[in-house]
Amino acid sequence: MFVMKLFLLAFFSLYPFLQVNASTPRAVTCSRKQYYEEYIAGTESSPGYVKSWVEDVEIPCSGESAKNVDDNDCSEGSVIGGLLGAGIALSSSRGKDRFWAVPAGGTAGALLGCQVDGG
Repeated sequence: MFVMKLFLLAFFSLYPFLQVNASTPRAVTCSRKQYYEEYIAGTESSPGYVKSWVEDVEIPCSGESAKNVDDNDCSEGSVIGGLLGAGIALSSSRGKDRFWAVPAGGTAGALLGCQVDGG
């Protein structure tokens, strides 16, 4: 039983290192010219006029508008929370109760750890 616990502890402690996805960051920016106009109100003695100018505006290089993407990754928090939850359940249960308490504690800890990590 001790060997199995040691194996699971080693596996789950190395789990975040197994999910490393390295990518090369891109520092390419694209821009376009944006035309602006602003009306300056006048008075009876001084008439109003239109002020115009052109500015360079940065845009996504793919040509598509930027999309709202939730790229929060909570894998580290769920692994740590699962280990802590299973450990607490293991230490607080006895006998046959450990059969269901450890997985339930691990699941609850993983859910809480994911929320704490920002997922």
